[in-house]
Amino acid sequence: MPIRLLVVDDERDFLESIVMRIELRGFQVHGVESGDAALEYLETNSDQVDVILLDIKMPGMDGLETLRQIKTSYPSLETIVVTGHASPEFSRRGRELGAFDYLVKPIRLDTILKRIEAAYRASQTARNE
Repeated sequence: MPIRLLVVDDERDFLESIVMRIELRGFQVHGVESGDAALEYLETNSDQVDVILLDIKMPGMDGLETLRQIKTSYPSLETIVVTGHASPEFSRRGRELGAFDYLVKPIRLDTILKRIEAAYRASQTARNE
């Protein structure tokens, strides 16, 4: 069964590109453009998501608030935080909120795939405990 990924990013070009590129590697991917849309999707599809790739800087609800709400409602769901605006503060806060990893754009696809696979293994371990 393929790893099921939810990508959350307000940059439409990045979102469409990363969804397509990851799907071509055999993953099942769904993309949304906001934190609110991610939470709405998870309300009815959380059992269809193994890992989340989450942008930090988004209009409306930012990635850190989205992460906080995800970890409150779905604590075993691993989330990789992604940003084009590197900041030690974002990294620290993301980890405090339970992010599995923190990646800075631009990111090589092989790096993203390795981190998704590692997050998937961690989520499976957490769900089986």
